[in-house]
Amino acid sequence: MRELTIGLMSGTSLDGVDGVLVAFSDGALQVLQYATQTFPPETKAELLALNSPGSNELHRAALAANALVGVYADVVQQLLERSGCSAADIQAIGAHGQTVRHRPQEFDGIGYTLQLNNPALLAERTGITVVADFRSRDVAAGGQGAPLVPAFHSQVFGRTDEAVAVLNIGGISNLSLLGAHILGFDCGPGNALMDYWCQQHTGQAYDADGAWAASGTVQPALLVALLAEPYLSKAPPKSTGRDLFNPAWLAAKLQDFAALAPVDVQATLTELTASAIATCMGSYEKNSKLLIVCGGGALNGYLMQRLQAALPAVQVQSSAAHGLPPLQVEAAAFAWLARQALLLQPGNLASVTGARGSRVLGAIYPA
Repeated sequence: MRELTIGLMSGTSLDGVDGVLVAFSDGALQVLQYATQTFPPETKAELLALNSPGSNELHRAALAANALVGVYADVVQQLLERSGCSAADIQAIGAHGQTVRHRPQEFDGIGYTLQLNNPALLAERTGITVVADFRSRDVAAGGQGAPLVPAFHSQVFGRTDEAVAVLNIGGISNLSLLGAHILGFDCGPGNALMDYWCQQHTGQAYDADGAWAASGTVQPALLVALLAEPYLSKAPPKSTGRDLFNPAWLAAKLQDFAALAPVDVQATLTELTASAIATCMGSYEKNSKLLIVCGGGALNGYLMQRLQAALPAVQVQSSAAHGLPPLQVEAAAFAWLARQALLLQPGNLASVTGARGSRVLGAIYPA
């Protein structure tokens, strides 16, 4: 019997919402439709602002969540129209929400993770059961709450005959190491710093294909300063976000490098992302000869070149070569996680997050 589930993802890159309609049949997964929608400028600006402390945050966050759900509902409608399905055909929507703070195990030893969302409103708008708030249960169980995609990566990309690594490059980069023992963690910055710097100096939302970075020159002294960030040498389980890798962090690192040309800073930020990933591969997965890359970073040709140069013994490939286009992978993961919740099956891997054990993830909002 075929089961239909929708997955919605808006990641730390803040470039919009990716949505997929997924069919599950006998455990196999097939993406039937894909839709994407960018955020209205005012919504993107507010979501970005809410990543940092500010005034009247509770009020602003509640309204931003409503605006986010408006985009989610539009993407769901696109998926239904393109597929010819009705709301009644869909088992559930897995809606991740927009992460604005991620501080697990901090402050009181438990910490928190906060994704803006209004799943009750999304269920009301769409007439479809919604599963949301996937990360909180893992944090409550002593885990990092992230990354959650390694369990899905194992299902889709894992092999019995060889170790495989799967890399998602969104705003933050995270790595799933699919060997005899599955490991996963956030490596460090992905696109977030590059996108910010590009927007500040070119007016473009991102460095298309890495062309601007490719025209610059990596600055070794700056790269050393960036790589000195303690998080990058921290042992897993670990996770991070814009709480750490943000414009303020970059400004502090650039204080001694004010004379550098912006294009050379962009080249160095690209090298930072590639170097941090390569270091993680060298430290924790020496057996894998294949790195499958997904997320927006997989569309950055220059970054992919730098990854291949940093990992000469590893074949670096887009997830598209393995049946799932880069921008669909994370959304499909949350469709899978929603289905896991409905089946009361675990969605986390304790070996990845450091939680006390497997947990069913997500809160269910019936249609």
